[in-house]
Amino acid sequence: MSRRRQRRARRLAARSPLGPPARRRRPVQTIATLVLLLAPLALVAAVYLAFAPSNDGGGGAAGLPIAVHTPPHGVRGAAASKPPPVKPPPGVDLAGVDAFHLALRKPPRAGLVFDLEDGEVLWRRDPLRVLPIASLTKIMTALVVVERTRPSERVRITQAALNYTGSGIGLLPKGRRVRLEALLNGLLLVSGNDAAIALAVHVSGSEKRFVGLMNRHARRWGLRCTHFASSHGLEDGNRSCARDLAVLTRLAMAKPRIRRVARRPSAILRFPIKGHKLYLYGHNPLIRMGYAGAIGLKTGYTEAAGRCFVGVVRRGGRRLGVILLNSRDPAKHATKLLDAGFAVSSHS
Repeated sequence: MSRRRQRRARRLAARSPLGPPARRRRPVQTIATLVLLLAPLALVAAVYLAFAPSNDGGGGAAGLPIAVHTPPHGVRGAAASKPPPVKPPPGVDLAGVDAFHLALRKPPRAGLVFDLEDGEVLWRRDPLRVLPIASLTKIMTALVVVERTRPSERVRITQAALNYTGSGIGLLPKGRRVRLEALLNGLLLVSGNDAAIALAVHVSGSEKRFVGLMNRHARRWGLRCTHFASSHGLEDGNRSCARDLAVLTRLAMAKPRIRRVARRPSAILRFPIKGHKLYLYGHNPLIRMGYAGAIGLKTGYTEAAGRCFVGVVRRGGRRLGVILLNSRDPAKHATKLLDAGFAVSSHS
């Protein structure tokens, strides 16, 4: 066959619908390519089978978390959002027998002597009687403030804080920002109603919302006698009983920021006023009279509540508290009761 005929035959074969015979690929290369493509899918399937929970309710490994902050499969809903357990408040035991008896001339309407460490009651008088508590209200105010603030914070003085009545720091500069700890000193040492309002607005935006917070704390801590109507205590709607106030005292004296202020007889603080100094002199009768070991806590007075007092004294490694509601003479009653309490403690 001539070369011309050979070329013509090849052209005709190329135009055939069957085409030229296909070139066979090497089988080894094809298998290797398939293995490389399928390997990641096989790994994902193996992980799923290893960790996916079974449908028969049996054991096995827990599901993989979807993301770092997402709870594992099967730990959703109520269990995932369950808050940490709330630590129960310190108790005050009214079930026991009084450690001593003391006849007081013109006694308070209600009172209690108790051990701050274990809540043991040493003496009582109508401990569950609900009475107005005046500025003892500020113990709860201080507790909420230290729970929700830092010492370094500054508080803007609003008009609400300047519209106070009764006792106060009296020198709060409107519109200025002052150190929160200075207001805490004014709250506890001189029972400043203006300080109470300023702190309430700082924490909650308004005094009304802050009072709601105080009442939620009272319910959470099981203070069944207690209800608050303000952050400062002037209204008669601020009511409690000696037992609840003892619980609040134990809570307050567990806070270092409150302890540091409550034990001071006075304080000189930097303040944005003329002279740049704020002078505060405490009202605590035990501290003012130099009663040995006095370290707290709060006085109160309104016409309806009478003279009220919560005192704390530390001697020989033991801390006793005294609650007096509507007492004719808080200093005299407190010293007699505490002397008797420590006398019993020394013999036990």
